Amino acid sequence: MRAVRITEFGGPEVLKVTEVPDPVAGENELLIDVDRAGVNYADTHQVEDSYLASPELPLIPGGEVVGRTADGRRIAAMIGHGGYAEKAVVNKYMAFDVPEGVDDVSAVALLVQGMTAWLLLKKTTHFQPGESIVVHAAAGGVGSLAVQLAKSMGAGRVIATASTQEKRDLALRLGADVALDPATPELDKAIIEANGGKRVDVVLEMTGGRVTDESLKSLAPFGRLAFYGMASREQPKEVTLPALMAHSTTVSGFWLAHAFRNPPLLHQAFADLSAEVKAGKLKVISGGDYAMSDVQQAHEALRGRRTTGKLVINPSK
Repeated sequence: MRAVRITEFGGPEVLKVTEVPDPVAGENELLIDVDRAGVNYADTHQVEDSYLASPELPLIPGGEVVGRTADGRRIAAMIGHGGYAEKAVVNKYMAFDVPEGVDDVSAVALLVQGMTAWLLLKKTTHFQPGESIVVHAAAGGVGSLAVQLAKSMGAGRVIATASTQEKRDLALRLGADVALDPATPELDKAIIEANGGKRVDVVLEMTGGRVTDESLKSLAPFGRLAFYGMASREQPKEVTLPALMAHSTTVSGFWLAHAFRNPPLLHQAFADLSAEVKAGKLKVISGGDYAMSDVQQAHEALRGRRTTGKLVINPSK
């Protein structure tokens, strides 16, 4: 089969399309023909070996797929690697049936991005109706879904940030009450001003550097910041316990891999998200349907933060 494989760590240039043996399903596994493979920011870290877990080489990247089994069952699934390929083996306990009315791009988007947004709100920050929330990178895969989910959960005010006017306009169309440029000087003050002069209750942050630092300054007493990525690749300043006490704030980390230990929770999340898509209440933004041969361009666009919504690879092209 055709697959994207890396034999050394690095940037997009190490992603090469090649012929490899078909994978073989083992016990408690399913073999699927891949219709779409999701492209995530975490993939760029995996390819350059800068993520939380160091992979072994050679490696076929790609942690999420949607496709069909030999008997025609349509499933979406999260896998550790192996998604950028014509065929993939998935753990049957991590395979989610895709209902009619949910297209391939949406099905893939509801895996890493959708479940991340769902868990950040429901499990990590315990977001409550009436609370204010800042969603950074609000035009991205997670952010675009988080804006909509927060709104549907009764947010008092949704403050989005995005790097271009086009992306900010998208966030507003998705339900944000206001959209800011994260490069704004004194971002903390801009966030507070956007919230009517009040500090905010929740921040979903995946940028790092000064965005994290200034977001922390904007938190209200009992406010929560969930840190789930570092797209800028810049470390935030160290957070001390006395500083957290000053405003009774909470800073939490989130890595979706830890949820893999709780398949029933993931199935609940996927079912809830799928129902929202079917009902027309949750819209997945397509960020590009790339041919497998264009995988380097997909990674370059994602790393350059030139994308909106969900990027996928089509192995049939």
